[in-house]
Amino acid sequence: MATNSDTKFSPSRFQSISQLNVPKGRDGKHKQIVTQLLSDIDQLQMGSALKVPLSALPDTKENIRSALNRATRQKGLEVATSSDDDHLYIWKVEPES
Repeated sequence: MATNSDTKFSPSRFQSISQLNVPKGRDGKHKQIVTQLLSDIDQLQMGSALKVPLSALPDTKENIRSALNRATRQKGLEVATSSDDDHLYIWKVEPES
């Protein structure tokens, strides 16, 4: 069993700050496109889908889908996605009653 005298003191390698100064929000690298997509999704009529050219996305469709999935779960919004060689399709899912 180790005692306190057996442990060696090592100075901290990293700076410490007050917890009040720790940022609480996260502005990920996909924030701009996800915010734009969420705005467009909010305006969609049921039965309609967004048709987003893959060439307009700042990253791969997989990464944008993941970021969008995180954002929609956080907002409590249900959406579905599909894609082909040229487009990402996004639509609202009808809530089950």
